[in-house]
Amino acid sequence: MGKFKKEHFGIARKIVSNMTSESWEEIPHATMIYEADVTELFKECKKLNEGCTDTSKKITINTVMLKIICEGLKAAPKMNTHLEFNRRLVRGCLKYYDHIDISMPMILPSGEMMTVNLHDMGSKTLTEMTEAINDTAKRAKNSDMNEVMYEVSLDNTLNGLKKGKIMQAINRLYGSKTGKHKVKTLTGQAKKEYYSIPVTERLTKHDIEQGTTTISNLGSIYREQKGFCALLEIIPPQTTAFAINAAQKRATVVTDENGRDKIEVRLILPITIAIDHRALDYGDVVPCFKKFDEIFENPSVIQEWK
Repeated sequence: MGKFKKEHFGIARKIVSNMTSESWEEIPHATMIYEADVTELFKECKKLNEGCTDTSKKITINTVMLKIICEGLKAAPKMNTHLEFNRRLVRGCLKYYDHIDISMPMILPSGEMMTVNLHDMGSKTLTEMTEAINDTAKRAKNSDMNEVMYEVSLDNTLNGLKKGKIMQAINRLYGSKTGKHKVKTLTGQAKKEYYSIPVTERLTKHDIEQGTTTISNLGSIYREQKGFCALLEIIPPQTTAFAINAAQKRATVVTDENGRDKIEVRLILPITIAIDHRALDYGDVVPCFKKFDEIFENPSVIQEWK
């Protein structure tokens, strides 16, 4: 078989590959799908932007869904945790957080996909969430992702050294500094000019560090998606991950005002939820589902979040 081409991983792909490998090696995943009827929710979303002529200030479906998931996490705080687990000693500890930092994959101006940390999204209004997402996207345009990711990778390696992972540190340094797999970072004047950009105008490792959960919006990447994501990885030490799928028309059984069932075409948006089974059981997710039920049955509540 003839070889077409050979592509060596850049630092972003290396980090993703390493983290997802660690995820599947360590975490016993359990997944479930929540099928949200968003027929009325989408109508309410349109109302949010009535009279808004500045497209950059418009509240998107993505932002509303992030807010809904945050509300679900508030109702089920065990899902907004980090896990420390020592399998050899069979010891575990859950760290609960009073804030929600969302790790969210974002397509950069270069076309690359990078996961950024949207800090403290649980306490923000929809308008504030929109501003935070826009600000992150704006700063990404001024950022050299190799530099940002190298900072993150170096910080992760140094933390590993503190935990006694000496061989891991040596192997990572060797893999990133030698041969065709060498990570290319800025040097000389280019490096000086880049780091002269204020940190308020570019992404730093603070924007890439681990969140308290991960939310991927698959529907925004491919709106014509049929079906849903059935399995997604949890990035340790997080204990949950969410995927927002594309909204799709479905024949759905609904109950009318007289209590009779009938079939209607409704807009259904599946939400995929993965949990680390070492830390959570299905019952721990139920409060989140109940909060989703409450919101999707009374979608006008989103007007209060603006």
